[in-house]
Amino acid sequence: MIVGICQVELRVYNCISLKSKRQVIKSIIERLKSRYNISIAEVGDNDIWQKSLLGFSCVSNSKKHIESVISNVFNFIENDERVEIISTDIEIV
Repeated sequence: MIVGICQVELRVYNCISLKSKRQVIKSIIERLKSRYNISIAEVGDNDIWQKSLLGFSCVSNSKKHIESVISNVFNFIENDERVEIISTDIEIV
């Protein structure tokens, strides 16, 4: 069993309140869950309007599959104009 664990720090644009930030982040999280079958949650920067820290993981029997899923998740986030990836931290165990 191989586990991929990632943290993604995001800058959230056009947010005027925590409510609008959470709406954007919740939308992204739900779409990623359904599309890539990953476990994902906001794990930090909960009280900052323009920043968010997402953590996600996936499990497989192939390292290539894990790397592919992680790459697809990053591409999906990068194509969303509401957010920008600031930093990432990837660990494959």
